[in-house]
Amino acid sequence: MALLKVKFNQKKRVKLAQGLWLMNWFSVFAGILVFSMGLFLKIELRKRSEVMDNSESHFVPNSLILMGILSCAFNGFAGKICYDSLDPAKFAKWKPLLKPYLALCCVFNMLLFFVALICFLMRGSLDSTLAQGLKNGMKFYRDTDTPGRCFMKKTIDMLQIEFKCCGNNGYKDWFEIQWISNRYLDFSSKEVKDRIKSNVDGRYLVDGVPFSCCNPSSPRPCIQYQVTNNSAHYSYDYQTEELNLWRRGCREALLSYYSGMMSSMGAVILLVWLFEV
Repeated sequence: MALLKVKFNQKKRVKLAQGLWLMNWFSVFAGILVFSMGLFLKIELRKRSEVMDNSESHFVPNSLILMGILSCAFNGFAGKICYDSLDPAKFAKWKPLLKPYLALCCVFNMLLFFVALICFLMRGSLDSTLAQGLKNGMKFYRDTDTPGRCFMKKTIDMLQIEFKCCGNNGYKDWFEIQWISNRYLDFSSKEVKDRIKSNVDGRYLVDGVPFSCCNPSSPRPCIQYQVTNNSAHYSYDYQTEELNLWRRGCREALLSYYSGMMSSMGAVILLVWLFEV
């Protein structure tokens, strides 16, 4: 027994077919948009791959790319069916495929909704990925002569300048690692010897930060060495000198950047999902 059965004359059938054909092609363009967003996000993540700990963060862009391709395929196929339905003779060959096709469309829309939710829920995973990746990247900052790591200094410096951040969680993270290469240390100096001996691991640790942590808006020249030594600088108090160095950590800056991007994409995908439904 059929429910809500509707009969169409030829004129209404033509209008329905044309309307559905147009909607499906709009959905094809929506699929291209989803694909483009996934590609853009993948490129953005690859730019920072050196400060990310694993490849899990690429699940979202890969899913968007796949959903975009499937959307173009499904809706392009549906557009062909709608175009052929203008002619009852051509439509007859498609009629047996409609139910399986609609079932696939339901599965596709469930997956699309799932991907939209993932865009909003990836913040936690991305946070841990960035935290560990930045920590490892900072350790290799000084290895400018080591193959595979020689560009890490440039990567970290450009990251801190672009995102106006310093360190992993803050500028004090640089105090805990040796970020100055041994090739630039004078081992005949008593100060250098004392600092290395005072450290269990034999590292040269200083209360200083790379130049890229400096805030160019500071009214005074940047203080990047002896940051916590008030007596080493005239009229200086490191606890209140807020404009001298970037206070925000790069993990927070990158997390805010990527989370905002993914949330915007998730909202767009939800609109595409509603249109697809």
